[in-house]
Amino acid sequence: MAATKTTVDITAAMVTEAVPLADWLLVAPVLLTMAGGAISIIFRKKPQTQPWIAISIISLVILSNIGLLTHVLNNGVVTMVMGSWLPPFGIAFTADPLGALLALTASIATLCVAVFAMNSIAESERRYGFYPFLMMLLCGVTGSFLTGDIFNLYVWFEVLLISSFGMQILGNEKVQIDGAVKYAVLNLIATTLFLASTGLLYGLVGTLNMADIAGKLKAFDGSGPVLGLAALYFLAFAMKAAAFPVNFWLPASYHTPRLVVAAIFAGLLTKVGVYALLRVMVLLMPEGRDWLATLIGLVAIATMLTGSLGALAQTDIRRLMAYLVIAGIGAMLAGIAVGNEVAVSGAIFYSMHSVLIMTALYLLVAFMFQMSGTFSLREIGGLYVRTPLGAVIGLILLLAVAGLPPFSGFWAKLLLVAGALEADRGWVAAGILVSGLLTTIAVGRLWIFAFWRGGNEHTVDGIQALPIAGSAEASEISWSIWLPLILLTTLIVLIGILPESMMSVADYGAKTLIDPTAYIGSVFGGSR
Repeated sequence: MAATKTTVDITAAMVTEAVPLADWLLVAPVLLTMAGGAISIIFRKKPQTQPWIAISIISLVILSNIGLLTHVLNNGVVTMVMGSWLPPFGIAFTADPLGALLALTASIATLCVAVFAMNSIAESERRYGFYPFLMMLLCGVTGSFLTGDIFNLYVWFEVLLISSFGMQILGNEKVQIDGAVKYAVLNLIATTLFLASTGLLYGLVGTLNMADIAGKLKAFDGSGPVLGLAALYFLAFAMKAAAFPVNFWLPASYHTPRLVVAAIFAGLLTKVGVYALLRVMVLLMPEGRDWLATLIGLVAIATMLTGSLGALAQTDIRRLMAYLVIAGIGAMLAGIAVGNEVAVSGAIFYSMHSVLIMTALYLLVAFMFQMSGTFSLREIGGLYVRTPLGAVIGLILLLAVAGLPPFSGFWAKLLLVAGALEADRGWVAAGILVSGLLTTIAVGRLWIFAFWRGGNEHTVDGIQALPIAGSAEASEISWSIWLPLILLTTLIVLIGILPESMMSVADYGAKTLIDPTAYIGSVFGGSR
């Protein structure tokens, strides 16, 4: 008897329509940064050309991200699938307001760092890969924000981590190697835990697509396996975000690389951990988050207080900034712990604010070092006399990181406190306010010591600067240093004065996370 030939029709699982031009905005930032990294390597023997390549490519990425965010706000969540395979069979890129907003903010911060590095990164360090690493770091961060697949979130984490390792050791100094080891060990443990958790999740639901996971986990109704996975994911991402008690690696490592490198680390890397917590704990495992809410809230408060008190105790400005990063992470975790729409909106707003403010503050520290030749609060003083504009920029940035009006940090903390009070979690609101007070004292002390304090006890403050430890002068500060500081400060002021548009984006992002109907519909109903 002749064997029958069996044919399988796979067209039902394939994309049959042309991909709209607007959907290419999803992958354009990733493709552009990959290409930029490759081009920068080709020009490795022309270090004077590399900055302009990076600036040009990142500017295109910003334009692409502006188009993507506008498209998402006007048309809802957008999905593009790879290889013509429909989800959950194929890998999906999905942009919702949260991912699109953070991708845009990250690209702006990276552009400022690329410009600032023209003056602060030596040509020898450009030859060893500063700009290619910077481009690939942005590629990994952007891919993390826009992926719709949890395993590919792990892949993008690896891309950004490998790039960050390379940037950490630029200069090959002993202190940098020491900081890189501490940074690498904790992040590798967190990454391994993330991968193991993802394997367990796949064994539980049989899919890695985030939209598919969100739908299938509803059937488990907060059962034991889901709660266990939520706890594992929280531990993994808390380590990456530098939450208490696994945050000791950050102040031990962020003061060791070049300050322009520390600026991009402080602005982007910990926020990827917070983003992953928002995505997993709020979108995918809301029942697990509810079960862990009290624990996350306690971790958030401990993180905020650790950061604020640590900042108060520091005399090295670089370490002080590292503790301010930690305090901000605690505030974002507080929004995740509360979990209602207002609090999650505050966490999203604060994430965007933190990318800008922490990048700006580390660049400010580099500026202060050029003006004074020291990082010690005991030796620096009177910078207002040398650079009144720099003193004003410093005052604005320090008030903004403390969450004081009328700057962007105030509105983020207002949403967080309002969300906590709405959910009858006054103890979380109290933790945010106490941390804000301690941070205000720490940054006020910093500004008075560094910018206003004069010479000896008989010297009138504000009219005499302390001697310069190095050879820097105000006239030596180039446009490539002023421009990023002024741009970031202007954005922070504008967002603070005109917060309505940013608050509406954050609110839309919170709605999409808490009610994933639109997210799931885009992947399975709206994908092409």
